[in-house]
Amino acid sequence: MTKEKIIHTMKEFETIIIHRHVRPDPDAIGSQAGLREMIKHSFPEKNVFIVGDEEPSLLFLAQMDEVEDEVYKNALVIVCDTANAARISDARYKLGKKVIKIDHHPNVDLYGDLIWVDTESSSTSEMIYELVLLAKYEGFTLNNEGAKLIYGGIVGDTGRFLFPSTTKKTFQYAADLVTYDFDRSNLYDGIYNTKDNIARLRGFILQHFKLSSSGMSTIKLTTSILDEYKISPNETSQLVNVLGDIEGIKAWAFFIEEEDLIRVRLRSKGPVINDIAAKYDGGGHPMAAGASVRTWDETDKVTHDLDQVCMAFE
Repeated sequence: MTKEKIIHTMKEFETIIIHRHVRPDPDAIGSQAGLREMIKHSFPEKNVFIVGDEEPSLLFLAQMDEVEDEVYKNALVIVCDTANAARISDARYKLGKKVIKIDHHPNVDLYGDLIWVDTESSSTSEMIYELVLLAKYEGFTLNNEGAKLIYGGIVGDTGRFLFPSTTKKTFQYAADLVTYDFDRSNLYDGIYNTKDNIARLRGFILQHFKLSSSGMSTIKLTTSILDEYKISPNETSQLVNVLGDIEGIKAWAFFIEEEDLIRVRLRSKGPVINDIAAKYDGGGHPMAAGASVRTWDETDKVTHDLDQVCMAFE
């Protein structure tokens, strides 16, 4: 019933503003902008906007709109791919008349008037396509641009369909989406082409990661290292899975130094890690999560906790 309510609510409002999380990835942009394309293509008279901080590496997917505060007054706000209200990019989402949450992360923060959370979905983009299939009976249609964005979001969050979150339904939806007219090769190039400085940092990571006897691995990327390779903290998201193919690694942590905190990116091939993330002001999926700490001493605590879950995992 929740999906039907979301569809009917989208039909009711003339102005819809779509948000997503800070430091967006392809799924955040794909679900956000893909939903915008579906609504706008179906009902051209509606005012549909996407907002949030720009991520330079993803501008090829979509660019955000400039929206004045007063536009929110009678608007429907939809927040995609964001588990915690604190991570919503642009806090003005609260100004909307009604808020809908659509997400595939564990539902730890019950914000919104309507909440659709499906942790079995590979991505929020997969959920948006599920909405497309249901909404067609209410007059919604999907254009080629929307299909490209949704497909890109699914590809990004499944690691090109390699991650365990990929299901039969994921492949079925992907098969549907590739029947639309868009350039898949160009899309893959946009998501996965690597700049030379990022490739060089990948080499540094492979030379300097630490691996414990438990199967736990860590890498510290300090400000000086990032400056040396001329890479921003956000760009390190392209490298977080580089340790995933190394034999013997069960779970790993990237510690990325930013201006006022240390970003923690956690990944796993078995041990549950989102409980660790929650302990350090974060969250996420059992196998992919993130957190934040203030000092390098705190990263030692995260390392200890990660080592413990790896030792306990058989």
